[in-house]
Parts: sequence; C-alpha cells; structure tokens
Amino acid sequence: GKGRLLFSTSLDAKDELEERLEKCMGIVTSLTSGLSEREANDALNAHVCKGAQQHEEICLGLFTLILMEPSQAQKCYRDLTLVSRDGMNIVLIKINQILMEKYLKLQDTCRTQLVWLVRELVKSAVLGADGVCMTLMKQIAGGDVTPKNIWLAENVLDVLMEQREWVMKSGILISMTVYTYLRLIVDHRGSAQLLSLQEKEVEFCISLLRERFMECFMIGRDLVRLLQNVARIPEFDLLWRDILHNPQALSPQFTDQLLYVQQGLNIFFFFSCLITSDAQLLLFFFCFPQVRFGNQKRYQDWFQKQYLSTPDSQSLRCDLIRYICGVVHPSNEVLSSDILPRWAIIGWLLTTCTSNVAASNAKLALFYDWLFFSPEKDSIMNIEPAVLVMHHSMKPHPAITATLLDFMCRIIPNFYVPLEAYVRQGVFNSLTHIVEKRVLAHLAPLFDNPKLDKELRAMLREKFPEFCSSLSPPVEVKIEEAVSMEMDNHVTDKDDSCYDNTEAAFSDDEEELNSKGKKREFRFHPIKEAIIEEPVDITPYLDQLDETLKEKLLQMQKVSDTEAQCEVMQEIVELMLEDDFDSEQMVTVASCLVELFKSHFRGEVLPDEITEESLEESVGKPLYLIFRNICQMQEDNSGFSLLLDLLSELYQKQPKIGYHLLYYLKASKAAAGKMNLYESFAQATQLGDLHTCLMMDMKACQEDDVRLLCYLTPSIYTEFPDETLRSGELLNMIVAVIDSAQLQELVCHVMMGNLVMFRKDSVLNILIQSLEWETFEQYCTWQLFLAHNIPLETIIPILQHLKYKEHPEALSCLLLQLRREKPIEEMVKMVLSRPCHPDDQFTTSILRHWCLKHDDLLAEHIKSLLIKNNSLPRKRQSLRSSSSKLAQLTLEQILEHLDNLRLNLANTKQNFFAQTPILQALQHVQASCDEAHKMRFSDLFSLAEEYEDSTKPPKSRRKAAMSSPRSRKNTTQPASNEEESASTSGSEEEDTKPKATKRKRKGSSAVGSDSD
Repeated sequence: GKGRLLFSTSLDAKDELEERLEKCMGIVTSLTSGLSEREANDALNAHVCKGAQQHEEICLGLFTLILMEPSQAQKCYRDLTLVSRDGMNIVLIKINQILMEKYLKLQDTCRTQLVWLVRELVKSAVLGADGVCMTLMKQIAGGDVTPKNIWLAENVLDVLMEQREWVMKSGILISMTVYTYLRLIVDHRGSAQLLSLQEKEVEFCISLLRERFMECFMIGRDLVRLLQNVARIPEFDLLWRDILHNPQALSPQFTDQLLYVQQGLNIFFFFSCLITSDAQLLLFFFCFPQVRFGNQKRYQDWFQKQYLSTPDSQSLRCDLIRYICGVVHPSNEVLSSDILPRWAIIGWLLTTCTSNVAASNAKLALFYDWLFFSPEKDSIMNIEPAVLVMHHSMKPHPAITATLLDFMCRIIPNFYVPLEAYVRQGVFNSLTHIVEKRVLAHLAPLFDNPKLDKELRAMLREKFPEFCSSLSPPVEVKIEEAVSMEMDNHVTDKDDSCYDNTEAAFSDDEEELNSKGKKREFRFHPIKEAIIEEPVDITPYLDQLDETLKEKLLQMQKVSDTEAQCEVMQEIVELMLEDDFDSEQMVTVASCLVELFKSHFRGEVLPDEITEESLEESVGKPLYLIFRNICQMQEDNSGFSLLLDLLSELYQKQPKIGYHLLYYLKASKAAAGKMNLYESFAQATQLGDLHTCLMMDMKACQEDDVRLLCYLTPSIYTEFPDETLRSGELLNMIVAVIDSAQLQELVCHVMMGNLVMFRKDSVLNILIQSLEWETFEQYCTWQLFLAHNIPLETIIPILQHLKYKEHPEALSCLLLQLRREKPIEEMVKMVLSRPCHPDDQFTTSILRHWCLKHDDLLAEHIKSLLIKNNSLPRKRQSLRSSSSKLAQLTLEQILEHLDNLRLNLANTKQNFFAQTPILQALQHVQASCDEAHKMRFSDLFSLAEEYEDSTKPPKSRRKAAMSSPRSRKNTTQPASNEEESASTSGSEEEDTKPKATKRKRKGSSAVGSDSD
C-alpha cells in the first residue's frame, strides 16, 4: 500500500516522520472541525499558547495539510503565518529534512505542494527561505532528463525568476543558482521539447553573471569549466568575449582576466549541488569503511544501473569525479585501511564513458585542479586521485594510464594559449607536490615505462625532463618493485585492479612478491601538509579603504608583538563602530584581516595543558578581540549587528572562524554564559541556518584538531540540544576520530552529568544510523549510550533492524546489556521476533540466560505471547505489529525459538519446560494448531502431553506413556523435587553437565527426537 505523504510498499514499516506529521494534522483537524474561520483561528491560537510542544504540533499539522490537501493550502498557509511564533523556523527545518531524506519517496501531489509552499515562503521573504531554496535546488539531478526532474528544474527556476529582487540579496544563492543551471543547460541542449526551458535558463544565468559576477566568482575555478561547456551558445559566447577582452565590463574588480578566476579556490560546497542526496550517500558509502577493496563490483553494478545507464547520464560522470576529488577526503586512518580507494572509483567511472566527448570532459574534470595548482592554497587530496589512477592502472590496464598521460601533456598548450605558461607551471607544481608528499616516491617508473609507446614516452621526456630521471631502479624492473618506497596508501595484495566496463572486478588470485619471493609489506606514511610561512600582503586591498583604516591595518602588519596587535585591533573595531563608518568597506576589511591573521588558523588551538591561565592566554589573539567586543554588547545594539556582519564576511573567506568562535565562547571568562551568541552568528552568515553552520564548523574542527573537538563536545551538546541530539551527524564525526582515551573521557563527562549525547525520542534512530558505521565507531557509540541512564526498552525495537551477519557489533553490545535486565514482555517479544537461522544464536543465548536467572518471569511472558499469537487466525498474524511498528511476531517463530531452547537445555538440569505456565501454553497451542505444526514441533508438544499425563493415576500414566509414540521418542520429563532444588541452586557450569535421571529408558537418547 502507500501513505498519503510517502510512497511505500507493503513490506515497508510505517515511516516515523510520516506518522508524526499525520498525528499533528489530526490534532489540527480535531481542533478546527466544524468551526467558522474565526473560531478555528482562535482555537489554534489558544492551543499554541499552551507551550512549545503544542506550538510545534499546530505548525507541523498545518504544514502537513498544505502538502496533502491542495484545496486547503492557501487557508492553511494563512493560518500558519498567524500562529507561528518562531518565524516559521519549525516548518523550514521540516522542509529541509523532507527534501534531504524523503524527497524521492514523496507522492506527486506532495511534491507539487512542497514547491508551492517554497514559492509562498519566498514571496513572504521568510528568513531562512534561501536555505530551503538551495536544498530544493540540490534535488535537481544532473544527467537526468526524466519528466519529474525537468518539472522540478523548471518550477524552481520560475520561483527564482519571479522573485529576482529577493534572489539578488543573497550572494551564495546567486552563485549556487548559476552553478546549478549552467550545469543543467548542458543536459537540456539539443532537445526541441526543452528549448523554452533552456532559453529561460540561459537568460537568467547571463543576467546574474553580468550583474553579479563577483558573487559568482565564489564558485572558484569550476566556474570557468562550466562556462566552457556552454561556450557555443551565442549569449555565452558574448560573455566569454567580455571575460577575455573586456573584463571590467563585468566588474571593476575583475582586472586580471581569466587567470583571476582560475587562481581562485573552489568552494567545494558547490560540487554537491548536482549530485542528489542519495547518490552522495552512496559515494560516501563507497569511499568510507563500508566497502572493502575487491568487494565493490555488485555496488558498482547497482550504482551504474541506478544513475549511469542512460545516454543523458554521460554528463553526470564529470560531476561525480569533481565531487570525489574535491569533497570526499578520507582521513589518514581510512586511507591506510583496506577500504575502496578513490582512484579505483574514478578509474571505474572513466571506463564507463561511452562517448568521446564524455570521456574528454571526465579527464578534464580529473585534472582540472592540476592546471593552476598552488601548493600554498590547494590540497594534495585534490590532485592525488589522478596520479594514483595512472600508477595503479599501469600493470593491469596500461591503455588507461597512456590516455591519461597523453591528456595531461596535450592540455597544457591547448587549454588556453595565452595562459599556457601558467598551466605548465600548475602541472609542474602538481607533480612536484606529489613527489614531495610521497604520494609516489618518484615519477620515472610512470613516465618512462616500457609499457608506454615510444611517442608518448618521448613527449613526456620533452615536457617533464625533471621527472623522467631519478635514482629509482631501472625501468625494466617490474613496476611494483620500483615503487616499493611509495606512500601508496591504498595498495593491497589486490593491486591488479580491474575496472574495465566489461568486467568491473578486481582480481585477487595472484599476490605481489618481491625479489626474494616474500609478500611485500606496504606501510602507510601519513600525508603532512607543510607549513609555509608566506609574507603577508594586503596591498591589493588598501586602495579601497579610507586613510585611517588603511593606516591601522598597515600598523597591524608591521607589529609582531601580540599585545601591540591587540591594541591596534581594538582601535580598528572602534573605527568600524563609529557612526560614519562606510559599510561598503566591510568586505575589504575582512579580506585584510584574513590575510593578516592567517597564522592564527595553523596548528592546534587548544593548549597542551589545560588550565585557567593557559586558556586565557590562548584566547588573547587579536582576532578574538572581535569576539570579545560582541560578547560585551547588547543584541539590540547597532554595533552588534555590524560586528556580526564582519564575522560573516570573515567566515566566507576563512571557514575556520566558526569553530574558533565556539572555542572562544567556551574558553574565555569574558564569554561565560554567552554560548547562545553562536546562534546569532550562524543566522548572520550566508548559510543562515544554525544546524548547517554548526555541523560544518564541527566538521572543520574534526579535520583540524580532534582534541579541540572533544573539548567543545560537552558545551555543544548542552547549548544546542535540538541541533545535536536529533540526528547522529555530530556523533558520527566524533566517534570517527576519537581514540580510546578520548572515549573514556567522554564517558566520564556523561556519567558526571556534564554531557548528554542521547535522548529518548531520538536515540533509537541514531543507533539505527550507526549500524552503517565502522566497527570501532559503533563500539564507541554503544559505550556512550550505555553511560546514559536510558531504559533499554527505549531502544529494544532496534532488534528488528539487526542481521546476524551484518551487525555483530550492535548484537553483541545489546546481548551483554540484555543479560543484566529482568525480562519484560515487550523485550521477550522483540527477542522472539528475530528470524530463526541456524547460525544466529542471539535469541537462544539470551533466552537461556533468562531461564537460569528469571525462569518464572520468562515462563509467564512466553505463555502470554503464545496464547495471544494463537488467538487470531493465522492469516492475520503476519499483518500484526507491536507498539514499535516494526516487530512482527508469529506463532511459528515462537515455537521455533522454543524448540531451539529445548535442544540447548536438553543435557542440563534446567527444568524450564517443566513449569506449569509453559506446559499450559503448549497445551493451548496444540489444541488449536494444524497438523503440520503438530508434526513439526512434536517433541515440543510432547512435553505438554507428559504434563497432562501427570494428573492421572500412576498406572494410567505409565500405560499412556507406553502407548504414546511421542513419549517413547522424548525423554525430557519433569524433574523430581530433588532435581528441581539442585537445578535452582546449581551454577551455569553445572547446567552443562549431562542430566542423570532414574527414569531414563534403556536404549533411548538424552533428547531422543528425530530432529536432533
């Protein structure tokens, strides 16, 4: 069946979000049913005034009505604007959640209504609507011309064109719109049906580029790549003429022509714009600890079928390659493991290209960061995949290596002739940096390899003579021996990787041997970014400032003493707070400060030894004076918003500002109790959303300084519970990088009451999310959960998600915790709901333990469940579900698990099956079950027959025992009183001994059933 909000199948459990929204909708409907418009509005307002929970219920209920009832949408939106007390924040958060997590499952009507609602929010200029617009834009898939995707692209474009003045107020929205639609124009060209859409896209992009070119400049050098793809369109041809020959027509600041754009850094946020959330998740699934190198073929086949199977999807490969190079940057720990490396995915993507144009564009996407590479600005991680694809393909697929090397040589003179020298220098810088960072120890085995044809080797020697001679072994030596000194952080004994399109597998039937016949041992050497002290240069910005500010900034540049710098910084802040300060100078001041303080963002922030004195000393940097001034101001002060705007500009140019602010607010005495200022900062940034800003800052902190991440964690969770506790995003960042000592420190914080990382309403979802994480990450998560005082029954429904082969970490943690609990009926029900499998011992293990410790309680719960599951027709059993909405328990499952338990206890003194509740329940079931079940569980039911016979005189019982074939087969009989006392007083070790019974028949086995 399907819900009204989301598509689902009969196998899908009821979606929790959908259920929550429908419940809220029901509350709104019940409050307003049968009332006039004014009465309904009064009723809603009265309910909202009761508290935050009621406010959220009404807002979400009206939001759900808008999605599900188009005829009521206008009225509900009006009501929503009247009752909302938080500027629609609850609704904005829920729209973002649905777009990121549920968009593909949304019913068509709900999709239409969601776009309608976004249009209304934009019309009303609701604060935060730009963030929703960007999230909606991210759902437009690249390389997809299906009707639904075209409909979304056109409708979003219509919203943006209708509200053009509103769009122009947000720099990041302008740049994201240009990035998205420049990319989509490529997909929509050449189709008569899409001609009108393409014309609108071209017109809108051209107007934004011509009027706001410097805002678009934040895209970085990929702006040039996208403009190259559409250069044949007449309007873009004219734009290119201005870029190359009359750049100041676009912006007075744009003076250095194309080079100015190419040397700008990419904002990698844009790379994810054309890759939908589900495709991004899959790429992260590939590149992080879920897929092992050598086991990826079935995942690649599925990905290709899902995203790369149509002719239009050829263009998506460029987006994927840029995304992997620019965004997917695994940590050194991940790089050194046996996970699927980035170069293997890119190699596979290259081989799936079926057109020459797509193949050329894919190669350009791979090498694009090489062309103007600057070691001081760019990351080694952006250029590493290309050289590793070439290196690892040399042995199994020399043609791939050859075509990439050929492309690298030919792009230098052919990219753009006037900038040939810059491109040559960029490629040279890339190769030099690769060798310096030990990605490859030397390049001669790659450039001068006998497997390459003579012409290519000659061209490489001509263009890169510096790299074609080294102290490496002669080229005749096998390449794997020649590069044994390399960092080679991905190589395993499966180095003969094969990612060709015909058979995308990796051979593992031959091991690499060194000259002595021993298996080579590869060692991982972490990549360390060298810290290069560059001279500070603020000269390009000074002409745009008035004399007083210029003088102070130059003074700041000259002084080196921290105290003196702080004094000058305070004077600069005071100048900016004066009434006559020209706010147009804000961007320039921010650029100067970022340049002046770039040393602040190197190295660790947190002192080695944390004391009050060391913390105060660490927050004494000139940059932190801006933070201190904000802390000392009232929020209604005009200077407060001005300094927030300054921070926003700094943040756009240096994203590390975010976690530095968090550190200051926690560490400085002057900022005590002011952590909520971070929320004002987040809303002032172009992101405009606390959750997004906080997650990005914590991610940056995680990548730069794990100690600082652990230091900030208690404060972040305490001050921002709604942002941190509702999902596992931050938790995953933490457990991905902490070590065992830091884990123990966090556990202590939890137990001392300083830190709460889970709450009852979201802990189950977070633990379910954690099932996809690395083993150590999962164990950390469970340790942190167990440190909290959350009842186990809160998370027991997770059992329905656990598979014994895929989730051993969660199963073992849960089993050890269950053994400490007294069984309650819901627990027993969940345990029995697990599918029976010979290799899955979970249910039998915990039932056996409960038998030994709480046999009477367990017997009562099993009796209750057996009788309940036996009271309904068999056909209805599979449709019933427990309060968890996931558990489905059938009579057959209970009997299977009981039979397994009977076999496990067969040779022990445990008399669990002799208890009256169990025997009564078995009798009850046997009386009404069909013959197939009676035959299958005959040994189990025979226990009940023995119990029934025991109520008759001794002579009759013996006679019945002699005549009953089941009783002859089964010898597990109720124990005597003496044996009962021995069983209850004995230890578990005694229970494993064979049971000695005086009434055992000669020649019968201890259990004696055919099934045994």
